Amino acid sequence: MHAFTRRRSRVVAAVATLMFTAAVAAVPSAQAAAPAVPPAVVPRAETAALFDDDQGGNANADDPAIWRNSADPDASLVIATANRFNNVDLVHRTSSVPGATDLAVVSDRGSDKLPIYRVAGDRPDAPLIDVTDASAPWIFSGSQEEVNEERTAYGLATYTDSATGRSYALVSQNATTRIALLELITTRDGKVSYRKIRTLDLPAAFTMPDGTKWSPCGEPGEGPQVEGMVVDPETGVLFAGQEDVGVWRLRADLKGAPVLQDKVREYGVPATYDEASDECVAGDDPGFGGVRVSADVEGLTLMKQDDGDGYLLASSQGDDTFVAYDRERSDEYEYEGGFRVSAASESLDGSEECDGADVLAEPLGGRYPNGLLVVQDGHMAPEDGGREATGFKFVDLADVLEALDD
Repeated sequence: MHAFTRRRSRVVAAVATLMFTAAVAAVPSAQAAAPAVPPAVVPRAETAALFDDDQGGNANADDPAIWRNSADPDASLVIATANRFNNVDLVHRTSSVPGATDLAVVSDRGSDKLPIYRVAGDRPDAPLIDVTDASAPWIFSGSQEEVNEERTAYGLATYTDSATGRSYALVSQNATTRIALLELITTRDGKVSYRKIRTLDLPAAFTMPDGTKWSPCGEPGEGPQVEGMVVDPETGVLFAGQEDVGVWRLRADLKGAPVLQDKVREYGVPATYDEASDECVAGDDPGFGGVRVSADVEGLTLMKQDDGDGYLLASSQGDDTFVAYDRERSDEYEYEGGFRVSAASESLDGSEECDGADVLAEPLGGRYPNGLLVVQDGHMAPEDGGREATGFKFVDLADVLEALDD
């Protein structure tokens, strides 16, 4: 939400690296969770809380990425962002790039750049090595003054073109509808930089079925931004969550016309921004919105199974649920159900107002042999003296699949 986002942008940057071995708690099984509609799953573990005190404290957790240690799956990592480091995604080594290693690519709202780290799984105490080229350019800004205005790098997704072996980052711009395609490049000294290939602007205004015009409500001068993004590497399709609009489907090279796959329930609802409360006051719902996702739509992630099937998952912040779309090689991506991450015990709560998520359908050692879903918790309990507490919840993927099969 807009007030939530602006508050986070004033704190210093950090990256949290969370080892599975440091985040495990004994909790009841998913079968012990109280029945709910949609079905409920419970986390098996959570990270320590981060607190936002607006004065340089730990600030908010935001987005996770799961890195699998193929040599020792129990030593796999969750790499997560906090503070002005907004989103993170991985680039995996490819045989077409000699000497390549897995990279963690991060969007930094404070600098309008991409910090890039080499993942060193053999160094459990310091598994991220900064390999960012010092001359890496601003992405959307033309000067430091523009960077200070915070129309900077926000959402992020990476992918590698299987035909060429080239790797890319797709980055959205804070408070606008723009998405940039960046090619990642390695310098002579082994550092990593990027160059902009092209940009695309998603719509900011829409024509309703009755012919009226509608734009999502926001603070004056702010557009309906994109944050959650994920690329299906086999199809070259980018899914982008425009927070107050819905889920878009478009080519990852940003060519061709975007298709609005699903709308948020609030789509088409007239609203007026109230400066005193920093909130939008909604009018009557004309009934043009969707039925599955409640704004903001966030945390898009793709689960690919061994048989090629799987799900596109999206966080429905407005009702604290997750929706699943069938991962088919077609243009339908049909809705397949939903679930919520509910409290496992008094000491281990669920996920509310989830901002980011990642999923991996591969064995991750003894604790997560079926794979793992990691979701951000925007209201982690308990809060400390009124300070907002955030963190991440770890969910056994078998529990998620069972809930979607119900």
